[in-house]
Amino acid sequence: MALPGPVNRYLLLMAQEHLEFRLPEIKSLLSLFGGQFTNSQETYGKSPFWILSIPSEDIARNLMKRTVCAKSIFELWGHGKSPEELYSSLRNYPVEKMVPFLHSDSTYKIKIHTFNKTLTQEEKIKRIDALEFLPFEGKVNLKKPQHIFSILEDYGLDPNCIPENPHNIYFGRWIADGQRELIESYSVKKRHFIGNTSMDAGLSFIMANHGKVKENDIVFDPFVGTGGLLIASAHFGAYVYGTDIDYNTVHGLGKASRKNQKWRGPDENIRANLRQYGLEKYYLDVLVSDASKPSWRKGTYFDAIITDPPYGIRESTRRTGSQKEIPKGIEKCPESHVPVSLSYHLSDMFFDLLNFAAETLVLGGRLVYWLPVYTPEYTEEMVPWHPCLKLISNCEQKLSGRTSRRLITMEKVKGFESGF
Repeated sequence: MALPGPVNRYLLLMAQEHLEFRLPEIKSLLSLFGGQFTNSQETYGKSPFWILSIPSEDIARNLMKRTVCAKSIFELWGHGKSPEELYSSLRNYPVEKMVPFLHSDSTYKIKIHTFNKTLTQEEKIKRIDALEFLPFEGKVNLKKPQHIFSILEDYGLDPNCIPENPHNIYFGRWIADGQRELIESYSVKKRHFIGNTSMDAGLSFIMANHGKVKENDIVFDPFVGTGGLLIASAHFGAYVYGTDIDYNTVHGLGKASRKNQKWRGPDENIRANLRQYGLEKYYLDVLVSDASKPSWRKGTYFDAIITDPPYGIRESTRRTGSQKEIPKGIEKCPESHVPVSLSYHLSDMFFDLLNFAAETLVLGGRLVYWLPVYTPEYTEEMVPWHPCLKLISNCEQKLSGRTSRRLITMEKVKGFESGF
């Protein structure tokens, strides 16, 4: 039996925000591109430096084409707790792996990256000069080098207690940067059509990555609002579809959410948002519909369901109902063809959402949604479950001292059976 090929070690430089969301995003993307995240791999919790074993450079590059939680990835050549340990590690790195990037026809530069400390130019030059023992034969080119190498030093997480010497030092060949610029280019502030609770761009991309959204997928949002989650999925090449109970939001009518603007404009709608980013071809449709009464034929339609259910003060939860469902003691409205709007309890809403996902997701498809919680009373048993859905990750975003919301990711692991 043939032995598996060597697995290379890579260093991930992570962004220092949404810390709980980082690991599930990297795990999801690795599995999407054929890698595997194992427990034996070293992760450093809140640290920005993670060492991963990845089967190939192609998988590493694909990972960085999607992640918004990681800044850069490097092929790790050496690692130590001190300069001496680093140099010893580099001397043990196979020369045949170095040579393709150090030959006489190549150009290169070496960069210094420090976390939680600033070095003087003199200190940086001293560190670079100490690497003279490496077999560099090419020419230095600071503007357009063919290869970039980095020394990365970690001085811990406490800005009030910066050590004299780094906790860890890494040296590696830069491979690729992540997609952090998407957070700015897709910023809600620049968007054509927004609402009071439009999802932050960075979190939208994290949700799409947790949902393993890929090209030609069909992604559905049953509480679509102004369509922020559809934009992130469409950016990754998925066809997007949504529903919402609010007629005015779906059709872009009524009062505007922007300051100094009273009414929404004639072309302020979800389709216009996708058009703004050149993604209109991925727009399937958005319907006025009640998530508690889905009008779908039985079948599996969606590769992912990614949604932010309405909750809290700014977005009340509603569903359609009939006059018969109105509690006694409340004066009845005149009969009308327009359905009555009733309150929609959170527990019922999440029960309906999971049941709908179990019924309409393809096998292996993912449901990603936000669950609001009152922190002092929260326990893991409160997370809704379904026999067809497996919990993949549960990440907290604090909203205040006593409230937070949790990003829940579930995967469909078996076919739907009615009667749950």
